[in-house]
Amino acid sequence: MQNTILEVSNLKKNYGNFEAVKSVSFEVCAGEIFALIGPNGAGKTTTLRIVSTILKPTDGNVKIAGRSINKNTGDIRQMISYLPEESGAYKQMTGLYYLNFMASIFSANPKVQKEYVDTAIEICGLGDRLKDKMSSYSKGMTRKILLARAVMTRPKLAILDEPTSGLDVLNAIEIRKVIRKLADNGMAVLVSSHNMLEIEFLSDRVAIMDKGRIHISGTAAELKLQTGSQNLEEVFEGIVHTGGFEK
Repeated sequence: MQNTILEVSNLKKNYGNFEAVKSVSFEVCAGEIFALIGPNGAGKTTTLRIVSTILKPTDGNVKIAGRSINKNTGDIRQMISYLPEESGAYKQMTGLYYLNFMASIFSANPKVQKEYVDTAIEICGLGDRLKDKMSSYSKGMTRKILLARAVMTRPKLAILDEPTSGLDVLNAIEIRKVIRKLADNGMAVLVSSHNMLEIEFLSDRVAIMDKGRIHISGTAAELKLQTGSQNLEEVFEGIVHTGGFEK
């Protein structure tokens, strides 16, 4: 694949005798949204946390823009961002103060900080509500500002775990549009979600993971054709409930 940003090769993660991730491999290119989906306990979040350098793999390798996370952790963290499912905000800060505070963590250069904040303001689209404390924000508004914070540095790779979790339909649609626009502008996106409709709508390619392994991957259309399924939910059910369709 050309212009590969993320390369995961034979990734393994053990917790004692338990194999949480078993020889997982996939790639994500610039401008691509790659979805890693599966049931709870499939190993998705563990994989995302390894890619984001929070966890160390037991074996295998992860490369970001050709650089191994095993050797270049500090440099890698400058090229990626991670938005976990359970991500909190500083409720007593205004939205704008929060963005400025986070920008000051990402860079000591005032000019660069302003660029980051301007980017975040554009992405979150909260306008004058940025002057209000985040304690007054709805869940949708909070998620928007957290996503904006995560990608304000324009990383090469954004790692998003359940980016629309708990949001109503309209807010979820807005978040998806933001993610799609980021990818259209060249950002590689690794996303996980339990919403099959969202994954089918948003992702360029999908991998279904269960019991620590990737069982099938490709575009949503390819997976449906390959398995004779009407939609991605049927593909998911065939993999997870019956173990069918496995390569």
